[in-house]
Order: sequence, then structure tokens, then C-alpha cells
Amino acid sequence: MSTSLNDLRPVSVVGIGLHPYQRPSETPYTQLGVHAIRLALADAGIDWSDVESAYTGTATTSMGLSRLMYRHLGASGISMVQVENASASGSSAFRQACIEVAAGLVDVAIAVGVDKPLQFSMPQQATGLSDLGGNRVVPFTHFALLANRYMHEHGATAEQFAQVAVKNSRNGALNPNAQRQKERTLDEVLAPPQISGPLTRLQCCPIGEGAAVAIVASDDAIERLGLDRSRAVRVTSSVARSETVYKNQNFDAALTAETAAAALTDAGITAADLDVVELHDAFTVEELLYIEALGLAPEGQAAAQLADGQFDIGGRVAVSPSGGLLSMGHPIGPTGVGQICEITTQIRGEAGERQHPGARTGLAHMVGVGAVCVVHVLGAP
Repeated sequence: MSTSLNDLRPVSVVGIGLHPYQRPSETPYTQLGVHAIRLALADAGIDWSDVESAYTGTATTSMGLSRLMYRHLGASGISMVQVENASASGSSAFRQACIEVAAGLVDVAIAVGVDKPLQFSMPQQATGLSDLGGNRVVPFTHFALLANRYMHEHGATAEQFAQVAVKNSRNGALNPNAQRQKERTLDEVLAPPQISGPLTRLQCCPIGEGAAVAIVASDDAIERLGLDRSRAVRVTSSVARSETVYKNQNFDAALTAETAAAALTDAGITAADLDVVELHDAFTVEELLYIEALGLAPEGQAAAQLADGQFDIGGRVAVSPSGGLLSMGHPIGPTGVGQICEITTQIRGEAGERQHPGARTGLAHMVGVGAVCVVHVLGAP
């Protein structure tokens, strides 16, 4: 019989930090990461020597980058592991940090997401198998085809997809850590260039660089280190799954539905209990598909409910109050950890202008090249 995170000892997020997501620059990745780590240590009120284990989520930078980054904080003999899981790299690093604390192996662990777009490679290139699609079905083409299918099956319009980017640009404009900080009108989102199908440039996420950090701790550590329990946000579930075979279903959405259902069950809640959701909206159609897969809207109804303002900050449930991947940005390694930072900030009531009123429970969702999905549920202390 399997064991869930909730069956083990409690784990809480006690410190968070971000280096703003930005266009690729000459800034070393070590500077990106150390900046965010120091902010997280200060936020938690602990020293680097208090951290016993580190997991670094990274996908596009280099082998062995952890040592070169952590040495700037002191040679403490810390256990360090790098985690690569495509877009879910940061989420997977956070999950491993939570598991280690929950299992009682350590009392304080850190999850760091950091990346610079230095190298990209797809696994097909090393499998010895030819890819029948070649370069004709790249990610934006895949999601453009899903958008066309959604329009055909549910009568959605190109304008409704674009409204996702309008909403998220409005949220991103309130986020000082977002890569895109400009609020956009519907006409601006729909304006050329057309990337593929109904997807325009502003309906595709920017890939840049940045860093995000979350420090997790046990109740024993919170007591021993004298941390502020009122700002410690409980991690109530952590679930990771990979795809199976789905008949006549979009595998991204089907995998999301399975993983989210398990995470909500482990947390002892339903989708109706969620106040804040950060999801993998690399393309506008994804937000609608995943809203439905998460159980926040019936199939085919997400676009209409979006138009009603149900997913706005202050609506029924705030979806991507950070600005999401579309406006916050998608630097790959940091993205999943950045979602945890946003949900923690919301539950603490510290999000300022983008604060969702009464936020007590949040869900973070990431997929990695469609093959893996990681979902976390967080709740107020």
C-alpha cells in the first residue's frame, strides 16, 4: 500500500526567494541562484548552515552546477542533488526536498530552481529512433492543434484563447518578478505575428532566465530555530505521475486530471476548496484545458467562466495570479519553484496588489514535455 506525504511528518514552506525572471543576459547563473537563496534564507530567518539538504532543479544550463553555486554560501558539507525533469524540474526538486523532510532524514531542506537557456536537446536525438514528425510538430504546433480541436468541439473562439493572455498580463503587470510586466489589451494579444494556428506571440510564454527558492522544514526545526509559525505554509500533498496510454484523449490534460485528483485526495479536499492555482500555461489553450482537467470547470466551460471573471484575482479562484508562464515567464528550472513561492505569498496574505482575498489553499501544477506531471497542494498553517 502506498504512502502519501500526508501520512508522514508535517512539512512547511518557511522561506521563499526569487531572482526576477528576465531575458537572457550576461548574468552568471550562480548570481541568479545565490541572490534568490539569500532572499529565502532572510525570509525564513535562518542561516545557510541550518540547511541540511539541497535539490537543484535545472534543465538547460550545465552539469554539476550546484557545487559552483552553493560554494558562494559556504562549504557546509551539504548534501546536494541536481534534478532534471524538463519543465517540471523545479517542481520535482521541491517534491524531493519535501519527501526528505517528511521522511525524517533531515529537518531543513532547500529547493532551488535556476536556469539559463544555454543548451536545449530533446530526448529523441539520442534514442537511435527517427522522429516521424521531425521539426514539423514543435511545441507551439502541438498546442495550436489542441486549440483548433477545442474550438471545434466546444465552439470556443480565438478571442477567448486570447483572453487568457489578457488576464495573465494584468496579473503579471502587478508582479515585480515577472518577465512580462506590461498589461495587454485583447487587440494587442491578437495582433501578429501569428506563431501557429490561432496562437499569436503573446499567447506563447517567454523563455528566459531566473531563479526561485523554497525552503522547507519540519515542525521540530520550526520550534528549534524559533521560526515564525504564522508564516509557515503547510505542504499537504505532493504527487508525481507519468503518462500512460489514453484513448481519444489529450495526454497532457488526462495526465493532469489523474495527478491532480490524487493530490486533492491526499490533501483531503476537492477542487472547489482551492483559492489559488498556479498552472502550466505555456500557451493560452493550456490554461483552459488544465482548468477543466483540475476540476475547476466542466469540460468545454472554462472559456465562458474565464469571460465571467471567475478565474480573476478576486474571483471564484485566482488562476495564475503571478502572471503564469505567459507573463511571469518560463525559465524552465525555476518555474515550478516559482509557483510555490507565489502560492506561499498568497496564503501568507503578502501579495500586495495581486492578493487574492481570503487565500487559504493553493495548488501548483507543472507538466514536463507532456510525459510527467507534478502537483502540490499547500494550505494555511
